[in-house]
Amino acid sequence: MVQTTWTTTGVFTGQGGARTDGAGIVTGELPVQTTWDGKQADVKVRYSGTAEWFTLAGSPVPCPSQQDSRRLHQAVVEAVRVGGATTVPHPDQLWARR
Repeated sequence: MVQTTWTTTGVFTGQGGARTDGAGIVTGELPVQTTWDGKQADVKVRYSGTAEWFTLAGSPVPCPSQQDSRRLHQAVVEAVRVGGATTVPHPDQLWARR
């Protein structure tokens, strides 16, 4: 099984934070982690310095390639920085930019 994980630390949420499935809206410094299993990407965040990861709303998403999963990860990091109760961007928006 192919699996790739990216983690970006030091990501501070914009006003309105990020929406998760398990903890609702989270704010502050949130490491962002994307794991691609060859078919889909699973995106999670957690409070910095804690162990529990929360699934970002809208995750997992179909993801056709490792390159696309990396692009998705970067888009999520940017969206979390903007805030506004962000969720995982819809993949059709990302793949259309190719």
